[in-house]
Order: sequence, then C-alpha cells, then structure tokens
Amino acid sequence: MKNDQANELNRKNMEAAMRLAQLSIENSQKIMALQSELARELFQESVANAKAMTSASDPQEVMSLRSQFAQDTAKKMMESAQKIAEIGNEARVEFSRLLTEQLASGSHDLMDSFQSFFKSLPGQSPAVMEAMEQALARANSAFEQISQVSSNAFSNMSELAKKSTPKAKK
Repeated sequence: MKNDQANELNRKNMEAAMRLAQLSIENSQKIMALQSELARELFQESVANAKAMTSASDPQEVMSLRSQFAQDTAKKMMESAQKIAEIGNEARVEFSRLLTEQLASGSHDLMDSFQSFFKSLPGQSPAVMEAMEQALARANSAFEQISQVSSNAFSNMSELAKKSTPKAKK
C-alpha cells in the first residue's frame, strides 16, 4: 500500500468518523430539547393543577383532578418516550447506512491497494487475488445481512411500541 493510498484511506475514515460524531451530537440535541420541553410542560401543568386543587370544593373533585393530571402526565410521558424511540431508530438507520457506505468504500479501496500490491510482486498469482476478492465480498455480504436483520428487528420493536401506545393512553 502506497503512502498516498494510506493517507487517502485515513482521510476517508476521519471524514466518516466526523459525520458519525455530528449525527450523534444532532440526535443528542433533539432528545435534550424534547426532554426540556416535556419538563417545561409538566411543570406548567403541575402548577395549574395545584391551583385547580386549591379551588376545589370537595374531596371528590380533588380526586378527579389528581386522576386527570396523572392520566395527562402518563400520556405525555408515553408520547415523549415514543418520540425518543423514533429519534433513536432514525439514528440507528443513519449509522447503519453510513457504516455500510464506509465499509463498501473501504473494501473497494482495500481491494485496489491489494491489487496494486500483488501486481508489483514478481510471479504474482491470480488465484491469490481472486481469493482476496471473494473473502471481501463474503465479508461485505455478511455485514449487509447483519445490518438488515438488525434494521428489521429495530423496526419491529418500534412498530410494537407504536401499537402499544394507544392501549396505554386509554
């Protein structure tokens, strides 16, 4: 592997790492904003609920207000949890896409480097190069299968969470 090729491979890897870090930061910011908004809403509702309870005329009205407040709070918490799960699922899909893209690009670059290396050797064997190409193709195929199974599993979990949310709201 030539020095220029190694530098280019390192540059591509650094760019991919930077994209993954940026994606992670963006998703963390989304989740923090969601949590902050939820905390603000819950605080405002608790203040309004406390005011309503102080003006309640009988214990049954107080219990009704408490029950309604608890239901509203649970509903907001479930909606927030679902949004966080969606953000996580979107991030996982994007991480998987970037990783697949990087592996595909990296394996192509690696194969080019191996071809260049083997061509420079005296008495090179086409069988060695073919074996390397097959090994990289199998590795890429295995990674794609694992990525697809992982993606399907997370999608199924997300769908189950969405289906169970309306039941929790009732």
